[in-house]
Amino acid sequence: MTTDFFSPVTAGKLDLPNRLVMAPMTRSRAPEGGRVTDLTVEYYVQRASAGLIVTEAIQPSPRGQGYLWTPGLHDPAQVAAWRRVTDAVHDAGGRIVGQLMHSGRVGHPSLRPDGTNPLGPSPLASGQSLFTPDGPLEHPVPDEMTVEDIATTIADFVQAARNAIEAGFDGVELHGANGYLIHQFLADGSNVRTDAYGGSAGHRVRFVRELVEAVAGAVGAERVGLKISPGVTANGITESDTAGQYTTLVREIAPYGLAYLHVVESGNRELIRTLRAAWPGAFVLNPHPEEPTRAARPDEGAQALRDGVADAVSFGTLWLANPDLPARLRAGGPYNEADPATFYGGDHRGYTDYPVL
Repeated sequence: MTTDFFSPVTAGKLDLPNRLVMAPMTRSRAPEGGRVTDLTVEYYVQRASAGLIVTEAIQPSPRGQGYLWTPGLHDPAQVAAWRRVTDAVHDAGGRIVGQLMHSGRVGHPSLRPDGTNPLGPSPLASGQSLFTPDGPLEHPVPDEMTVEDIATTIADFVQAARNAIEAGFDGVELHGANGYLIHQFLADGSNVRTDAYGGSAGHRVRFVRELVEAVAGAVGAERVGLKISPGVTANGITESDTAGQYTTLVREIAPYGLAYLHVVESGNRELIRTLRAAWPGAFVLNPHPEEPTRAARPDEGAQALRDGVADAVSFGTLWLANPDLPARLRAGGPYNEADPATFYGGDHRGYTDYPVL
């Protein structure tokens, strides 16, 4: 147990100098072929004082893309572009992992030149929309994934993880949260399959278990993290037995020896304590704010460390608006306020122009 943001901690092969993790945040600033830019390099270097940076979500394949202007790791040009980011972060003394996310049913055929439909565990639409400059486009009913689709998708993740290591990342995080493909398989509201990938909690875990095993086998379990969000209803997700589903998941995944488990808290601290007790490795918590309408505060992260429910804490909005967050924490503030109007897309404004102390 620690009460200190600034003591070191180990997560697999990652020796973190502090317990402040930069949470993954989609910024939609890769407009050309899913390639990150000079601005992206600057953005992450500014935040290299984090104990660990987890990048924005990166699609492992063209069909895994769910939003406009998001980056990929599935072709050589994308790998080369990310290499510039990782080299610069390492030169600044930082550590960085790439978050791999297949969006599943969240997306639209217009995102892909061949117009292919999104994939999902079951033919159930998210009920959400893709936002474009010309207005929202309703997510269609996805194509139900065949067993062959599942195998292909896992292979895409494996190749993207290998590409991440080639690009210089210290590891990868598998995005199993917030209503995207892994979460869609876990949730009984989006997974109504009757084969070995659906039905019971144990069957619904099968996809992520096979994915974890394959990616860990390709790049080393000590380089792989998994992010989950028990009880989060983003992108139309519903779960009838959150506690049962996620205790089953943790039990099934724990033996693989992953670098860390990254958990988005949704207001159920007792479940967090249960998962923390069942997880043998490093446990990163994205703490739930006392008032859900605002971002988590530093004191809420510090309390999680004091309570022993986390080895490290991740913040999103705080890092977005405060590139020198550790320095501000040491000084007791002040903290910049984030501008939601510049969260997604655009230029340097609201991206690389937040001031430091």
